[in-house]
Amino acid sequence: MNETLKRALSGAVYVAIMWFGTSYSENTFRLLFAILGIVSIYEMWKLRKEKTKILPFTYVIIPFFLVQLFEMTDLNYPNSPFNPSLILFMFILTWTFDIFAYIIGVKFGKHKILPSISPKKSWEGFFGGFIFTIIASYITYNYFDIYFDFSSIKLPLIIIMSIILPFTATIGDFIESHYKREAGVKDSGNFIPGHGGILDRMDAFMITIPILYILINLYK
Repeated sequence: MNETLKRALSGAVYVAIMWFGTSYSENTFRLLFAILGIVSIYEMWKLRKEKTKILPFTYVIIPFFLVQLFEMTDLNYPNSPFNPSLILFMFILTWTFDIFAYIIGVKFGKHKILPSISPKKSWEGFFGGFIFTIIASYITYNYFDIYFDFSSIKLPLIIIMSIILPFTATIGDFIESHYKREAGVKDSGNFIPGHGGILDRMDAFMITIPILYILINLYK
């Protein structure tokens, strides 16, 4: 199996597990993120062997803890039905940003953002990903509302989330890249064939989740 096919298949399985686990029920959502959190902590522990661990562990633990509290921000919790729409929306925006930032960066990227930490990431890729993230947000909110329950989510939250997510996703990625560089490794693990470890797939959420949690509480 060639590398491209392996990446495509394992990526599709990863997306399916994330989507199904989050949307099926509150229990599967909590279990999924508990497992992802445990594996991510283990991978960070391996990256930080014989190095300080307080800040790196904080980087991993806080988002996985806060994501378990998202439903509790609903004023009607626990009487309100489980609504994973905001998490799924975050997935869509993050994956859209990652995909188009990569594609446009490979094709047009000339000006590197932080080459000493992540030499492949360019400003061209970032702004290309940013534009497609805004487009994906608009399309999802306006044309796929039959699949999402945005009734309890205020429009300003959607707008702000769409604008800041490319920044938070990029920062999360850079932080993990810094720890990998210090450890002298390319990937945090080999859990996902062709993609690396769980932390390599979750790094874009590490800063996004805490910021989103703050925004949810501001826009109740």
